[in-house]
Amino acid sequence: MEDGAKNKKTVFVGGVGEEIDEAAIYEQFSTFGDIIEVQLPSAATNPALQAESKHRGFAFVTYSSAADAQDAIDNMDLNEFHGKVIKVNLARPSKGLTQQPDGTRAIWESEQYMQLYGNQPGTQNGARGRNTASNQEQETQGEDMEE
Repeated sequence: MEDGAKNKKTVFVGGVGEEIDEAAIYEQFSTFGDIIEVQLPSAATNPALQAESKHRGFAFVTYSSAADAQDAIDNMDLNEFHGKVIKVNLARPSKGLTQQPDGTRAIWESEQYMQLYGNQPGTQNGARGRNTASNQEQETQGEDMEE
């Protein structure tokens, strides 16, 4: 499936309460069409602790058709869901994916990064050069103190 088509079928659900789980979201949003997937991103940074952690307060619901996704947006946006007002709209790709089309390249390998942070005049290797100059100042001050 093409990413553009998938995104038009996926809705973002923001403002989800702590007590809500994927089953509750599935139950509520399945009334608008066939759901392919419900994602409730975990707040845990350690994958081993994911089962114990709470979610991040938002979810993604992927429908089998774009019309179903639009129905969910039209009916659920700014409505109450388990005591909280939720925001529902089309999911957009994360900024990192849109800025870096080749996700396998390191950011410092891009031309844009090199233009901004590459070898700048008076430095040796961008940020390293600035640190080196700072270190030289500290060494000079240290020599003054020894004398």
